[in-house]
Amino acid sequence: MDPEERQFLLTAAWLFVRHGQANRARVLVEALVEEDPRDGVSAAALAELLLAEGEAQQALRVLRAADFPPELLRAEAVLETRALLALGKTRESEARWHRFLAAKKGSERSWIAG
Repeated sequence: MDPEERQFLLTAAWLFVRHGQANRARVLVEALVEEDPRDGVSAAALAELLLAEGEAQQALRVLRAADFPPELLRAEAVLETRALLALGKTRESEARWHRFLAAKKGSERSWIAG
């Protein structure tokens, strides 16, 4: 599938969500992730849908299998933090967010303790 087709399906999925048809959106995004599990854009979309349905473990698996472009690193961190929190892994969730902030600021400039 070429990038234009992927973008079309992601846009269609977004429209389905906006019109209250998350199940249809999920089918499209699952197909995209199945074709390319490393696509961070599709993985982020699927993870969001999975988290909305309370499927945090599956969302975490999808996120950890994907490669995220630099412009989506914050989204990756937020989604992974939410998934861990939904699983009751508070410390892991907090540590994940701190790792993102430290990487963003540079560990030597980070105001995060520990």
